[in-house]
Amino acid sequence: MASISTADLLAAWERGASQSMTRRVLTLLATVYPELSDAQLLSLPIGQRDGLALKLRELLFGPQLNIVAKCPFCNEQLEVGLDVADICVEQNTLQHQPFALAVEGFELQFRLPDSQDLLHIEAVDSLDAARSVFFERCLLSATYEGQECPVDTLPEEVLNKIEATMSAADPQADVELDLCCPECLHSWLAPFDIASFLWTEINAWAQRVLNEVHLLAQAYSWREADILAMSAARRRYYLERVLQ
Repeated sequence: MASISTADLLAAWERGASQSMTRRVLTLLATVYPELSDAQLLSLPIGQRDGLALKLRELLFGPQLNIVAKCPFCNEQLEVGLDVADICVEQNTLQHQPFALAVEGFELQFRLPDSQDLLHIEAVDSLDAARSVFFERCLLSATYEGQECPVDTLPEEVLNKIEATMSAADPQADVELDLCCPECLHSWLAPFDIASFLWTEINAWAQRVLNEVHLLAQAYSWREADILAMSAARRRYYLERVLQ
């Protein structure tokens, strides 16, 4: 992982502002993993991609995550603190290989989903269509008694088994937080998406930095590039004097 300057991160944020969430996380990762081509990033299993995003989050903002959730039973808002290590899963070196599964007489081969699959799913407008695209792309072969079976002929229990096997093989792609409401004691599993979480943090960070640039440029007539080249501590030092 390469170090990242304030200017480079702002440039990545600017490019990502007009992109989908899948493209945004890839744009951020490309900035700090220059050794990975766009094609390599696109083909990473989602869990491996999210593992890299967790490392990036720790590099930028530290290991502590502050998560806000709403109880689905009483609507109470709660804040949860956890560490990146709490949700970071060790990657399976076999994740890039096809998986084989035998269920209900069906012989199946499939691969784990990647960002290319998510981009195709983003282009459809219904859950049923998205699920169909998902299986058509990730299912490599399906046979029953030696005869090939189209995806749309597979029983629901077979599709559910494929999904469960994928989740077990790539747990980083399906992180759930075990939460309990302090008010009503309702417990539930809340999905955690590092891509949207990280983007929300970077978006808030970018707004703060650009506000600092505005104030310092207004006060001292400095160029944006010179202000961004300063450390965060030095920018704060000058801001304190501007705001006195």
